[in-house]
Amino acid sequence: MSFPIVRHRRLRQSANIRSLVRETVLTVDDFIQPIFVAYGTGVKKEIPSMPGVYHFSLDTLEQEVKEIVELGIKAVLLFGIPETKDAIGSSGFAEDGIVQEATRVIKKLYPDLLVVADTCLCEFTDHGHCGMVHTYERDGHVCGDVMNDESLELLARTAVSQARAGADIIAPSNMMDGFVQAIRAALDENGFSHIPIMSYSVKYASAFYGPFRDAADSAPQFGDRKTYQMDPANVREALREAESDVLEGADMLMVKPALAFMDVIRLVRDQFDLPLVAYNVSGEYSMVKAAAQQGWINEQAIVTEMLLGMKRAGADMIITYFSKDMARWLREA
Repeated sequence: MSFPIVRHRRLRQSANIRSLVRETVLTVDDFIQPIFVAYGTGVKKEIPSMPGVYHFSLDTLEQEVKEIVELGIKAVLLFGIPETKDAIGSSGFAEDGIVQEATRVIKKLYPDLLVVADTCLCEFTDHGHCGMVHTYERDGHVCGDVMNDESLELLARTAVSQARAGADIIAPSNMMDGFVQAIRAALDENGFSHIPIMSYSVKYASAFYGPFRDAADSAPQFGDRKTYQMDPANVREALREAESDVLEGADMLMVKPALAFMDVIRLVRDQFDLPLVAYNVSGEYSMVKAAAQQGWINEQAIVTEMLLGMKRAGADMIITYFSKDMARWLREA
C-alpha cells in the first residue's frame, strides 16, 4: 500500500498538538490602544464611522483608562481634538493642550501605563495639513504647499511639550523629511534624552484613514497629503524612509497602514533590527465592524487572524482599536 512519506497532518490532529507547535502567538502585551480626547465635561461620544470607539473628555477618561489597565493593556496612544485651530497648530504644542492635559491625568491615575503621544499638527491646524502651509490662489481655488523645514521646529516644540507633560514615548506621524533628527535633538536639549521615539517611518497616503479623519477632525481643507505621505505603489521607498529614521535616532519603526502592506512589514523587519510597530488603522477596523454588524463574518475569528498576520509578518507590537476586544478574547480562550 502506498502512502505519503511525510504526513503533515500528524501535527494538526488535536487542539493541544496545534497549540504545542504554534509558531506565532498573540498576547495582551502586543497591543497599544488609541484614545481620542476632547475638551468639555461628561463627554463620551461614539464616533459614527468607528463603532465602539469614542471621544472622551478629561473627566470621563478615567473610566476608559481604568478598563484598559484592568484588561492588562500596557500602552495607549493619545490623539487630541482641540477647542481652537490656527495656521500653525499652536494648540498642539501648548503646555495646556488637550494631549498634554490628558497625559497628566493618565500618569497621575496610572503611573505605569505607557502614554504614547502622537506628534503631528493635522488635528490642530485650521487647514488640516501636518505642517506649516504656504497658501495661494490658483484659478479661484485655494492651494498650498506644505513647508518641510519650517514645520520641523513646530513638531519639535510639540514633542518637547508632550514629554514635559509626562509622555513616555513620542510618536511623530507627520512624514516631514528630517523629523526624527529634529525631534531627537530637541528632546535631548531639553533633558529628555531618555524618551524614545516611535517613528511613523513608513506611512502611506492611504484610503484606509477615512474614519480616523472623522474622529480627529483632521481632513485637509484643500489638496491632499500625497506630497509627504508615501505612494501605496512603492515598496523600495519604504526602506529609504526607514533607513533615514534609523540614522536620525529613531528607537522604534512603524508601518502604517498594516493590512494592505504586510509585504512592507516583512521587508522592514528583515532589513532593520529595531522594534517594529504595525498600525491596524481606522478603515481596517471599520470594515470589520460593519461586516460583523451585518452578520456576514465572525468578528473574533477575523480580527484574531488579521492581527496574527501582522505579527507573523514581523510586527513586534500592534496599534489597534481592537486592543480591548482582543484582550477580552485572550482571557476567555
